[in-house]
Amino acid sequence: MPTLKNAKTGSTVTVRKINGTGAVKRRIMDMGITKGTEIYVRKVAPLGDPIEITVRGYELSLRKADAEIIETV
Repeated sequence: MPTLKNAKTGSTVTVRKINGTGAVKRRIMDMGITKGTEIYVRKVAPLGDPIEITVRGYELSLRKADAEIIETV
């Protein structure tokens, strides 16, 4: 399954599912990342952590571990 962690810089992906549970899933959803949301991958740090994205009109940085649980289309 493709995840946000595997998305290339400059690409736009759509959230298919969030695989986390409990507080982690709630925190990601509170940031505006929900099913069907389009995410633009702006930058990836040289070592891959963090990933800078644009979601719902604002910039956000995510750790690789958080990006890994977000399935995309």
